[in-house]
Amino acid sequence: MGIYEELIERGLIAQVTNEEEIRKMVNEGKATFYIGFDPTADSLHVGHFMALCLMKRLQMAGNKPIVLIGGGTAQIGDPSGRSDMRQMMTNETINHNVECFKKQMSRFIDFSEDKAILVNNADWIMDLNYIDVLREVGPHFSVNRMLAAECYKQRMEKGLSFLEFNYMIMQSYDFYMLFQKYGCNMQFGGDDQWSNMLGGTELIRRKLGKDAHAMTITLLLNSEGKKMGKTQSGAVWLDRNKTTPYEFYQYWRNVADADVLKCIRMLTFLPLEQINEMDSWEGSQLNKAKEILAYELTKLVHGEEDANQVQEQARSLFGAGNGDNAPTVEITATDLTDGTVDVISALVKAEMVASRGEGRRAIEQGGVTADGEKVTDVKAVLTEEQLKAGVLLKKGKKSFKKIVLV
Repeated sequence: MGIYEELIERGLIAQVTNEEEIRKMVNEGKATFYIGFDPTADSLHVGHFMALCLMKRLQMAGNKPIVLIGGGTAQIGDPSGRSDMRQMMTNETINHNVECFKKQMSRFIDFSEDKAILVNNADWIMDLNYIDVLREVGPHFSVNRMLAAECYKQRMEKGLSFLEFNYMIMQSYDFYMLFQKYGCNMQFGGDDQWSNMLGGTELIRRKLGKDAHAMTITLLLNSEGKKMGKTQSGAVWLDRNKTTPYEFYQYWRNVADADVLKCIRMLTFLPLEQINEMDSWEGSQLNKAKEILAYELTKLVHGEEDANQVQEQARSLFGAGNGDNAPTVEITATDLTDGTVDVISALVKAEMVASRGEGRRAIEQGGVTADGEKVTDVKAVLTEEQLKAGVLLKKGKKSFKKIVLV
């Protein structure tokens, strides 16, 4: 099985412009391909996971990745999949985020010996002359066709700014520049990027002739990947300082039964033969599958040592339930009032709730326990004696922290 066939079996390929030629190039390791990442935060999140894993798979098969950081397009903001305009960022913020992305991507992609390239589209977009863009690029884009694109249609009702309207042109120009500067002959992107990607392919052919080779592949990347990147409490980050390895593990450990095998197939590097054997798993076997998923992805992002440690913590909490290996939150005497701390304050301190109001609601709904006992009084406190021994707080079925007085 070639790498292209493997990508199909893993459920990654949605549509392509020239399947026969793309299959040949990818399977023979002749693709120089790019995926773009707009630096809208100072960390990648699990919504980027599918793209990063895809780049790793293709590089392992001999193809050359180009990581395009959108330091220039981030000045505009992609309207795809959004109901409102992105908040404008300063140059300083964008540059900081770019540096953070570079560091995290090295865990997935080998940049040594020119095996991969990382470029920032600010290098060419920020120097563009407006009149030159209108004359050299503008004639190749039909406004009627642009407005018919799904990424713009969904914004027309609430209003699409002229700023955002230019995003398709800028993204298309990226592919044109990468084709000329680095021999980039293929682009990958999410299913909501299809119109933008076709624009880039068409621009190359119009500017450089029909013989110019520029291929387009779109993945089930954003419909699944962006959904993966969000939880009720916000994004799940790859930066351990924003989402701890334990929290990252628990996120994947608690995916829905209906999604676990799909996630294993799309995101892990386990052999397809092993994954296919799991297709018949049901009931308690799905919990085993979730543990496999959580372990494999935590190992990929944070390393084997962290993966082993957090798996042991999780097994302790969900198994014996004594919480000996639970993530620990330390409090000091300054956190106490008359030798106690109220449970709501402890929940906030442990970042198990975002506010005292959320903590109150969790208790009122019966979702909080302390050392296995349900907390029913919103004014309940933990004593100094209890805290010295350590109190295992639990909120819902997924959130555990051990509160210890030091």
